[in-house]
Amino acid sequence: MEELNPTTEREAFDVIVVGAGAAGLMAAGTAARSGKRVLLLEKMEKSGRKVRISGKGRCNVTNARPPEEFLEHVRTNREFLTQAFAEFNNRATIRFFERQGVKLDIERGERVFPHSGKAWDIANALLDYCVGNGVKIRYETRVTELLTIGNRIFGLRYRNKRGFERKEECPRVILATGGVSYPGTGSTGDGYTFAADLGHTIEPLRPSLTPIRSTHAQLPYMHGLLLRNIRATLAIDGEKVREEFGEIGFSERGIEGAVALRLSRDCVDALIDGRSVKLVLDLKPALDAETLHDRIAREIADMGPTELFGELLRRLVPKQLVLPLANELDIHSKLYLSKLTEAQIDRLVRTLKGLTFPISDYAPFEYAVTTAGGVRCDEVNPYTMESLKVRGLYFAGEVLDLDADTGGYNLQIAFSTGRLAGLLKQ
Repeated sequence: MEELNPTTEREAFDVIVVGAGAAGLMAAGTAARSGKRVLLLEKMEKSGRKVRISGKGRCNVTNARPPEEFLEHVRTNREFLTQAFAEFNNRATIRFFERQGVKLDIERGERVFPHSGKAWDIANALLDYCVGNGVKIRYETRVTELLTIGNRIFGLRYRNKRGFERKEECPRVILATGGVSYPGTGSTGDGYTFAADLGHTIEPLRPSLTPIRSTHAQLPYMHGLLLRNIRATLAIDGEKVREEFGEIGFSERGIEGAVALRLSRDCVDALIDGRSVKLVLDLKPALDAETLHDRIAREIADMGPTELFGELLRRLVPKQLVLPLANELDIHSKLYLSKLTEAQIDRLVRTLKGLTFPISDYAPFEYAVTTAGGVRCDEVNPYTMESLKVRGLYFAGEVLDLDADTGGYNLQIAFSTGRLAGLLKQ
C-alpha cells in the first residue's frame, strides 16, 4: 500500500484504460466523449492488433441477429452480459461504425463485416474515436502493478518504452487487457494477474473457438480439405450433446472451420474432464440413408460394371476425400464396381452419414479465437462493470469470464462491456 502524494507537475487523469484492443478503445473513447481526462496504455506498438487480424483480416464486427437471438449465442454468463448488451447492443454497434464512416455489409449467417473487407478500417475507426475525443495514448508501455489504498484504486505502475518505471495516480482504472489467445497481439494474460492480486477469482483459462485434433489415421491426407453443407454432431461419453450445420475444414492445426470452432468449446471442457469425445460428420445431410442408398445404386447403374470404386466416390465427395474414404472403408479405390458387394454399399452409406473422428486434443491458445474463463462475473457489477471488491476498478472485454460462438458475438461482447465500463457509472 502506498500513500497518495498528489503531483502538480504531471497531467492528472480521471481514468486510465489498460489495453488498446476492441474493449479498451471503446471504453477510452466513451469516457473521453463524456468529458473525462483519459489515459490509454498499450504495451504493443499500435492499437487494435487483434482486431486488425480478426476474421482472417476482414473483421466480423458483430452479428445482426435480433437482440434476443443474439444472446442465445453467448456461452458463458449470458445473464451477466444482459445489462451491458442492453446499454449498447449489436444494432448500436452497427450505427456506431457507420457514424465513424465505415460502411458495413451483412453476410450469410447475419455476420457483419466492413464493406471494404479490411479489418484495419474497424481498428482505425476505434482509434479515431479515441483520438478525436482527446484520449492520450502511450504505446509500448507495460503496466506492472495496480495501486490501491484500502479497497480503492489510486493508480498504477508501468514501464515505459525506454524501460523506466513510472507511477500514474488516478481514481479509476479500466482493465481491458484481453485474454491469452493470439498472444502475439499482446494478449498474454496480464489482466488476470492484476485482478487476482487484488482478490478477484479467476475461472480456469482454456482455449475457445480453437481447432480440435483427432487421432484418425486418414487426417494427414485431408489437410487443405474444406467440406461445405455438412452436419456435425458432437458426442461426449457416447451421448449426443450438440449439432451444427455448415463448413468444416482440415489443416495441420487440426479440424477447424466455423462448425468445428463452435463445437470446440464443449470439446475442450470435456477433454479437460477426461471424457470421451467424438465428432460425427454427416456428409449428405439432405438425404436419409435409404435415399442415399438409392442414389448410389443409380450411380453404379449409370457408370457400368467396369468402372472403378474410386470414380464412384468421386461422384459423391470432393476429390481429396476419395482416397481417405476408400481407406476408411477398407475398399480399394481401383475395385471394379462389378465386384462391389451390397454389404460394402451399406458400409459406404453408413460412413457418408456418420464419418467419425475420435477427438483427442485441441489446439493451444495461439490458434484460439478467444479465451474461455477469466475474472468471475459474480465479482463484478453487471450494471457498471465495476469490481465488487475494489472501488474504481472496472473490467471490459475478454478479461472477463465471457465467451460466445463464432460469428461476431465475441467482438460485440468487447464493445458492449467496453461501452458500459467507459460510462464510469458507480
